[in-house]
Amino acid sequence: MTTHNDDVDWDHWPVADYLAENYREVHPSDAAIIAHHSAFYRRFPPDGIDRSVEFGAGPNLYPLILASAACRRIDAVEAGASSVAYLQEQICHRLDASWLPFHALCRELNPDVPATLAGALAPVNVVHADVRTLPPGFYELASMHFVAEGATEDFAEFADFCRTFVRTVTPGGHLVAAFMENLPTYRIGPASRWPGCPVNPTTVTEVFTPLTRDLAVTHIDADRTPPDHRDSGMVLLTGVAEPI
Repeated sequence: MTTHNDDVDWDHWPVADYLAENYREVHPSDAAIIAHHSAFYRRFPPDGIDRSVEFGAGPNLYPLILASAACRRIDAVEAGASSVAYLQEQICHRLDASWLPFHALCRELNPDVPATLAGALAPVNVVHADVRTLPPGFYELASMHFVAEGATEDFAEFADFCRTFVRTVTPGGHLVAAFMENLPTYRIGPASRWPGCPVNPTTVTEVFTPLTRDLAVTHIDADRTPPDHRDSGMVLLTGVAEPI
């Protein structure tokens, strides 16, 4: 039976297990994504983007740190209550020291990132909402990390998430994203099971080509230092939204 996004209890996403398994150190795959995205954000002057969105933010802070180099306001939109609580805690109360090496690498590769981790997160506004309800054309830039392919087992629904992602920006708005390649259904922690939709550079290109111009899709090899989710690497994307 195929699992769809609405079949999943995202409020109980196991944030502590996810962070412990994936983000207590900067893995080679993180460093490769940060290097790729830093080059993307260096295209823009500091504060050159008025409003951006992290589409399905989850508890991952480094996409927000990266965006702080160019964005005056970053809406971290997330449906799951556990991830929202973590984001609010980090931004409003207490920062996990494990994010400091991520911040240091982001700033090394793009000096426009604010000098402190707290400063980099200052533009972030946490929005507890389903990304599918976002108004079209509201943002100048949209970023997405491991969302569309990790929200469903159905390729058609994956493609719908991607179209919604593109639609959140105004025509001519900028897009940056990362996908896990060939992600199957996977586990976090000792038992929890979560959906995965296997995609690769070819399928990502096919979905985004009608929606964008200046599309660039690249691949990085699998990284076996975090837990093995049985993916085969990462697919990275930048592009400019066309009218849908």
